[in-house]
Amino acid sequence: MDRRVYGRDGEPSGPVPGHAYGELRGGPLDGELLDVTGWSVAERAGGAFLINDRGRYGAGGRAAYTPAEDDPQGPFRWEGDMP
Repeated sequence: MDRRVYGRDGEPSGPVPGHAYGELRGGPLDGELLDVTGWSVAERAGGAFLINDRGRYGAGGRAAYTPAEDDPQGPFRWEGDMP
């Protein structure tokens, strides 16, 4: 499954028409968009562990983002960093 975050080096600078996005709130990827096109409700509810170099663990670390339980279609909120 494609876990694409926009606004990072090497990625398109903006959303692609016809795609669905979840805004990332908080943490190292705050304000960026995650391409959730084609994700099922269960996949979206499970959140995403996104590789990034701006978190606590530096290059290769991951930031965990999940939607709020009361708003599974809403933004993805930062849960913390992991190695």
